[in-house]
Amino acid sequence: MATPSARNDALRAARLRPGWRTMEQAADALSEHGRQLLGDRQFAVSARTWRRWEGARPGWPSEQTAIVLHDALGAWPEDLGFTSPPGWIRPERHDNPAPADSGLATIAAAALTPGPTARQHVDPALIDYFQQQMEGHYRADMFLGPHDLIGTVSAQYQLIDKLTRSAAGETRRGLLRVGAAYAALVGWLYQDSGDMTGAGFWRGITQEMAMRSRDPHLIAYSLVNQAFVRTDLGDGPAVIDLCEAALDDATRLVPKIRIMAMQQQAHGASLTGDRAAVDRLIDGADGLLLRVDDDLPWGNACRRTPGYLEIQRATCYGRLGLGTEAVGLWTQVLDAVPATARRDRGVYMARYATAAANAREPEQAVEIAREAATIAAETRSARMGRELVALERAMRPWHDAPVGRDLREALAPVREGC
Repeated sequence: MATPSARNDALRAARLRPGWRTMEQAADALSEHGRQLLGDRQFAVSARTWRRWEGARPGWPSEQTAIVLHDALGAWPEDLGFTSPPGWIRPERHDNPAPADSGLATIAAAALTPGPTARQHVDPALIDYFQQQMEGHYRADMFLGPHDLIGTVSAQYQLIDKLTRSAAGETRRGLLRVGAAYAALVGWLYQDSGDMTGAGFWRGITQEMAMRSRDPHLIAYSLVNQAFVRTDLGDGPAVIDLCEAALDDATRLVPKIRIMAMQQQAHGASLTGDRAAVDRLIDGADGLLLRVDDDLPWGNACRRTPGYLEIQRATCYGRLGLGTEAVGLWTQVLDAVPATARRDRGVYMARYATAAANAREPEQAVEIAREAATIAAETRSARMGRELVALERAMRPWHDAPVGRDLREALAPVREGC
C-alpha cells in the first residue's frame, strides 16, 4: 500500500506507460476502456477525478472503477498510490479459493477460531451485557454505516464464541442465541458494504449458531437473513424458498418473525413479477403488527421503523416498475423516517427518485436524488450506491437533456468519494 505524498507518482507513472500523456487524456481513455469492459455506455471518469487521484489525497475508487483500472493498467488501486479502506477485498479473490492471507480468510477469522480454548467461568449476566451492547451497535449502524463497525462487532462475536465453549446449560444456549444475533449483524454490515461474499459467509454462521441453540424463532430468523442476501442477488425463487421454509410451522413462531418472513417473501415475489403475491404478503404481515410483543433483542425493525411495511411495499412496487404507485407510497412514508435513521433514509430517497423517474417525472427524480447522493457520500453504503445506479438506468431517456446533466451534477459527491 503506497503512502500518499505531494502527488501520486505511482498512478502518474502507470498512465504514462500506455501513452496517456495528460490527465484529461487518461480520463477519456479509461472511460472508453471501462465502457467496453463493463458493457456500460454510462461509465465515465472525469478529468477532475483523475486530477484528484494524482494529488496528495487520491481517495478510493469504487469496486467497478478498481476493476477497470486493473484491466487497463495491470495493477490494483493499492499498487497505484491509493490508500485502501478497511475491509477492501480485491474482486479477483471473491470467487476463487485463496491462500490463508486472502480476503475470505480475513472475513472468516473471527468466526473460525481454532480450539480448544482454556476453560473459564462464564457468568450468566454476560448474556444481558452482550444484548445491551448489540442494541448500541444497531443505533451506531444507523449513524455510521457499515465500514466502521465490522471490526468491532465481529470481535465481540469472537469473544461470544470463545465463552460458548466454556459455558454449559442455559447459559450456553443463551450465548448461542446472542452469538447468532451478532453473526447476523456482521452479515448485514458486510452486505451493506457491498461484500456479498462476506455477507453470505456470516449469514451461514448465523444459521449454524441458530441451529445449535435449538431456538425455532432464531432458526426462522436465520433463514430470512439468508433470503435477504438472495434478494440483493436478484434471486427471487431462492428468496421465496427460504421464506417458505421459515414459515413451515408458522404457528410456533412469534408474530415478529412471521412478519419478517412474509415481507421478505414479498420481495422475492416482486423479483418474479408477482404483484398480487406482494400485496397479499404485505397485507398479511400488516395484520400481525399489533400482535408483536416479544422481548427478543434482534429483528426489531418492524416496530422500530415507522411505516415499515409500506416501505417494503414501496420498494417492491419500484422493483415491479410501478412508478406512480411507488411515488405515492414514498411520499407518505418518508415524512415519518426519523433523522437518526440517516443511512436508511438515503436508501429510501434513492428508491423514491427511481420511482419518480419511472413515473416520467425526471425533474422530481433529480431533486430527490440530491439528498440521497449527499448521504451516500457520507456513509459509503454500497447498498445506497446500487440504488443510485438503478436511478441512473431509469434516467437514461433523459441522458442528453438538461435534466440528465443536472442528475450527473447531483451525483457528483458520490463519484468524488469513489
